[in-house]
Amino acid sequence: MATLSVKPGQRFQLPDWHTNNYLLSTNAQLQRDASHQIRQEARVLRNESNNQTIWDEHDNRTRLAERIDTVNRWKEMLDKCLTDLDAEIDALTQMKESAEQNLQAKNLPLDVAIECLTLRESRRDIDVVKDPVEDELHKEVEVIEATKKALQQRISQAFEQLCLLQEVRQQLHSDHRGKMETLEIDRGCLSLNLKSPNISLKVDPTRVPDGSTTLQQWDNFSQFNKDRAEAEMKAARELREAIALTIAETNNELEAQRVAMEFAFRKRLREMEKVYSELKWQEKNTLEEIAELQEDIRHLEEDLRRKFLSLKLSHTRLEARTYRPNVELCRDQAQYGLTDEVHQLQATIAALKQKLAQAQDALDALYKHLARLQADIACKANSMLLDTKCMDTRRKLTVPAEKFVPEVDTFTRTTNRTLSPLKSCQLELA
Repeated sequence: MATLSVKPGQRFQLPDWHTNNYLLSTNAQLQRDASHQIRQEARVLRNESNNQTIWDEHDNRTRLAERIDTVNRWKEMLDKCLTDLDAEIDALTQMKESAEQNLQAKNLPLDVAIECLTLRESRRDIDVVKDPVEDELHKEVEVIEATKKALQQRISQAFEQLCLLQEVRQQLHSDHRGKMETLEIDRGCLSLNLKSPNISLKVDPTRVPDGSTTLQQWDNFSQFNKDRAEAEMKAARELREAIALTIAETNNELEAQRVAMEFAFRKRLREMEKVYSELKWQEKNTLEEIAELQEDIRHLEEDLRRKFLSLKLSHTRLEARTYRPNVELCRDQAQYGLTDEVHQLQATIAALKQKLAQAQDALDALYKHLARLQADIACKANSMLLDTKCMDTRRKLTVPAEKFVPEVDTFTRTTNRTLSPLKSCQLELA
């Protein structure tokens, strides 16, 4: 008979076996979880560090590019400022030389101004006004006496301003040269990359060099130079304008005042011509309105006459129907209709009479206003002729005396040139 062989040694219980298997599985899972966590953290660290490095380099490259743009904008502004400054120095120098050549006064503008004032005293009625032309003529008389003193003062001011402009130009040029060197360095830094052969570790690269300035100080320095240059150029421009005005007052019989005076004359003549054209247009429209109103009055009178005939017809019918015999004398629809027609015609006739009276009054008012328009048209034509004579007289300031021939003769009022239809009408009215 066979016997069962039993393995010698310790025997474990079944629960111990299950517990051991569970512990092995659990520990394996925990170890895998720990390893997975470390791997994930390592990947996150790599990704984050790579992204941080890439973005830091990108941000600094962007900052470098923006800084280059900022410096370049300042360089371009300084370029323009230097160009404008050089142009202003040249312009002011030329203006100063021109002022030195024009220290003299003329008496002819005074005679012309007095002659123009005398001519304009012949204006009539409402046109005798103190207008800008008269103000300019009086101003011209006053300006002539003070021209030499004003010119000498302007020459001294121009010399002082030229010294200031030269000082500002030196400062701007130094700032501009620094911007050029900075752009060259920063553009070289921007061109570097990881594969550049000339990159290397440096000793204490984050140190702050001696003499470093803040961004605000840097910006304020260039802004101050630019603002000062613009302020000096503005002062120079204002001075040039003042010198040009003073020179013009003495050059070619006070050219500036002559131009201002002729501008005032031309402006006044344009105003007068505009008003004259407006008055002629109003006259034309008034005449047309008078004709239309007269036609409407004729129509009103005709309608009134027809309404009287219609009223007579209605009266006759009503009167005839009063003779109907006995019970036939009834108030029928025909009787009511005729009565309403009489009332309506009487109201219409009253309205027509009232409107006819209004039309007659309006016609009288139009005729009166037409007379005023025509009188003012003649007045404006006379004023335009006088101002045209003044403009012709002022040609003495620009035309040599031996070549001067009046375009408008004071006595015969004839001209040496072909006038516009408006001017011809002015002469005829005058």
